[in-house]
Amino acid sequence: MDTRAYQLLCGVMVCFPVLSWAEGDRVDIARFSRGDLSGWQSKAFAGETRYSFQNKDGQTALRADSMAAASGLYREVNIDLGKTPILNWTWQAGNILAGADEHTRAGDDYPARVYVVFSGGLMFWRTRAINYVWSNSRAIDSSWLNAFTHNARMIAVESGPARLNQWVREKRDVRADFKRLFGEEPGRVDAVAIMTDTDNTRTTATAWYGDIWFTTK
Repeated sequence: MDTRAYQLLCGVMVCFPVLSWAEGDRVDIARFSRGDLSGWQSKAFAGETRYSFQNKDGQTALRADSMAAASGLYREVNIDLGKTPILNWTWQAGNILAGADEHTRAGDDYPARVYVVFSGGLMFWRTRAINYVWSNSRAIDSSWLNAFTHNARMIAVESGPARLNQWVREKRDVRADFKRLFGEEPGRVDAVAIMTDTDNTRTTATAWYGDIWFTTK
């Protein structure tokens, strides 16, 4: 996440966020399996990653194609982690960015990532983000500071080529992750974003995103 991406995440949630689809103990953030982009907005930073729906392995998914580009999609939400702390999503990566040093600005690219954003509101400097990434080589469940801002932390939920080109379902306790990374209780989740980016490494990447939702457990 470069400084342009961070500025976007600082600025989009200064008003009351929209609500997501809720049913029982589940709050839907993305219904990409239905070909639904309701509520999602786009922002380009360096070139433009192309997002389009595709039937992938028998199911509808949002495909991302990036060629030395960085643009993402975000959706403003209002999630109480005291009620629904568990983030669920499915995704698939077509390749990794071999050789990228993810600790450096030059290597801060990922074939797939899901952001969870906690807005500082008018105190934009307090905006924080957790980046759940498909890492190129970092150990699964390892975490590190973002190369551009200490207000964003990275967690490798997948790594390397072992599970490329297959659907993977992820499940993270966002409240627990935030407490571990930032040392305090989180506020509400104000936005969720996805991005496939290759602008720093000047490479290419393809990924597919399935549904995203919060649950109680």
